[in-house]
Amino acid sequence: MKLSLITAQQQSYQSMSIDKNQPDAVGTSFILRASCVAARGIVAAVTSVLFEKGCYLNEMSQFDDRESGRFFMRAHAQVQVGASTLDEIREALIPVAERFGIDWSIHNADTPVKVLLMVSKFDHCFDDLLYRHHKGELPMEITAVVSNHRDLRPMAEREGLRFIYLPVTKENKREQEVRLMEIVEETGTELVVLARYMQILSDNLCKQLRGRAINIHHSFLPGFKGAKPYHQAYERGVKLIGATAHYVTADLDEGPIIEQAVQVVDHSYSPDALVAVGRDTETIALSKAVKLHVEHRVFLDGNKTVVFK
Repeated sequence: MKLSLITAQQQSYQSMSIDKNQPDAVGTSFILRASCVAARGIVAAVTSVLFEKGCYLNEMSQFDDRESGRFFMRAHAQVQVGASTLDEIREALIPVAERFGIDWSIHNADTPVKVLLMVSKFDHCFDDLLYRHHKGELPMEITAVVSNHRDLRPMAEREGLRFIYLPVTKENKREQEVRLMEIVEETGTELVVLARYMQILSDNLCKQLRGRAINIHHSFLPGFKGAKPYHQAYERGVKLIGATAHYVTADLDEGPIIEQAVQVVDHSYSPDALVAVGRDTETIALSKAVKLHVEHRVFLDGNKTVVFK
């Protein structure tokens, strides 16, 4: 939920003499993520530090999960020029984090997240991500395109992207996954996106990429897991089809859900027609999930997510 109660400390942010029309009035823009066991005083303690360090609070969201007892918070702020550096803000937040046991991080809002794309033969999700990236909708830097097929090499290289061909067989799967993690480390990749990558990752690789790998599954999970979900949907005569973007886990198609999209269908749709219509839901769900992640809006909460939109 959006923060609705404004403390006196937070009201001070609104009255700070920062003219946002002046380009030199505010400096670095950053995002603070925090989660911990719910307790009184967390928001007051964190915002007090930000205020003292000359920060202007642009946006703040919080959620208290009553079932898990966890508290989640995302703040987007700017630092008044000359007031503090991000390192100084981090240093000032350490005592508060230790006091409440907060799992937290600060991200420069102007630094794009490094993303590695994995593809196979289907190009619609890959093409949509490239388009939205060009339009400035996705604040990310594409580090490489990895594929188990050569089909999409021309598309990647046309965009000036590094294309890495890693064919996967039963015999070389472990070796190729080791190579993939080497590429992730070499490129400083922060997020791996499986844009209709048609290979099941090993349990070990899923663990290594926990919380930083997004898959798009072409059904409205938890329904129709596994292969040929559109054909499964056709057999059941569904009136809605969907797509689900979720974090990758060792349990196939059961990772924490980030975003879903649906499309109304009826009895006249053949399996091939469902596949064709489903491409739109897949691109929408995946692009939204990637955007939410690279804007640091998604928190893991067990096998669920907290998403501040």
